Amino acid sequence: MAFIRSFLVSILVMCGAALSAQAVALPLDSEPLVIETEAGDVEFDVELALTPSDRATGLMHRESMPEKQGMLFRFDRTRLVVMWMKNTPLPLDMIFIDESGVVAGVARDTEPFSETVIPSPGPVRYVLELNAGAALRHGISAGDRVRHRVVDTSTE
Repeated sequence: MAFIRSFLVSILVMCGAALSAQAVALPLDSEPLVIETEAGDVEFDVELALTPSDRATGLMHRESMPEKQGMLFRFDRTRLVVMWMKNTPLPLDMIFIDESGVVAGVARDTEPFSETVIPSPGPVRYVLELNAGAALRHGISAGDRVRHRVVDTSTE
């Protein structure tokens, strides 16, 4: 009887671990983000990468992403940031955003699976990853303003 009980507990532990691992891999709920460009406001739905673990995973292993979706990374402090495309099959545009929500620069059409370091153009607090070509299609460039609940605009 003790063997059966031990076996059942082991099965439950393995199922629980599998379910919790699966839950971590699912996309997070997305929220609206607006970029004020010269041509007008552009809205995207973004997932958030706020913790070191979320930022380390980012959009790795994603095969596709809807056109108007992206991921917003928030770093713990304003600093020079480096990104890369390791394990990321999607070509992306990376929008580097300073602490006040102003676009500092754009890395367009990054190479999937590349381990080449992509540096921010200066100290930033946020990085927005969008499908490659989105920045060009929507006229997103340095100086544009990003509005989202996690972006600090109090330094204006």
